[in-house]
This record gives sequence, C-alpha cells and structure tokens, in this order.
Amino acid sequence: MAKPGQVEKNWHVVDASDEVLGRLASDIAVVLMGKHRPQYTPHVDCGDFVIVTNADKVAMTGRKMDDRHYTWYTGYPGLKLESYADRQQRKPEDLIFHAVRRMLPKNKLARQMIKKLKIYAGPDHPHVAQDPKPLARTGKKVS
Repeated sequence: MAKPGQVEKNWHVVDASDEVLGRLASDIAVVLMGKHRPQYTPHVDCGDFVIVTNADKVAMTGRKMDDRHYTWYTGYPGLKLESYADRQQRKPEDLIFHAVRRMLPKNKLARQMIKKLKIYAGPDHPHVAQDPKPLARTGKKVS
C-alpha cells in the first residue's frame, strides 16, 4: 500500500500526432491514476505527470470528427453545439483534456490527478528541465 508523499512522480511525454483520441486518452488516464505501478492504491495519488504535444493533430476513426458534437448549457435558453472538428480548430487541447477527464474517477482525487496533465497544441513544451521520458504505448495510429 502506497502512502501519500512516498510515491515518486515521474514525467512522461506523448506525441499525439495521428493517434486515435480514445486510445490515447485511456493510456494517459492509466498513467495519471497510477495503475501502471505495482504499488497502486485507489485512495492515494500514485500517478505520474504526462505531457501531450501536437494535440492539434489527434484524430478519430471514421467520420466521428464531423458527426459527434460537444453540447453545453450556457445558462440561457437553448443548448450550444459544436462538432469535434470545429472544437479542434478552436481549442485543440480541449479534445484530449475532456476525453481524459471523463476516464478518471469522479471525486476529489481525480481533480488532483487532472492537474498533472499538461497539453500543448504544438511540438514544443516548457518542461524540458523535468527530463520527461517517452510513454511506452501500443496504440494504433490513424492511417
């Protein structure tokens, strides 16, 4: 059983170019929760930091980018709608952020875990000093 403060946090970097959104998000969520460690404990934040680069190049299979929509309520009458493709052009980091956030547990610990996710639209990130290692993945690329 891991205890708070005893778990060493590592940094991982992931290139999201031509990655399938759901597969990428599930791999990131596992690392943020700490389920990749042998000393995983559900009530302790055992996860590592994850840096995602090239978030604007993430893809979905089929025609989901045009067919699926984000919906949200503004507080005024009516609902707002936006396709995934439009959201990717406007806010490229949001696709990955919301996909990962919805795969985490729904509690206070998840709000702490999501803070360890750093997403950047381009290939550069300011976390070079943390010496991030590439995340070992077996994900499928979009052809």
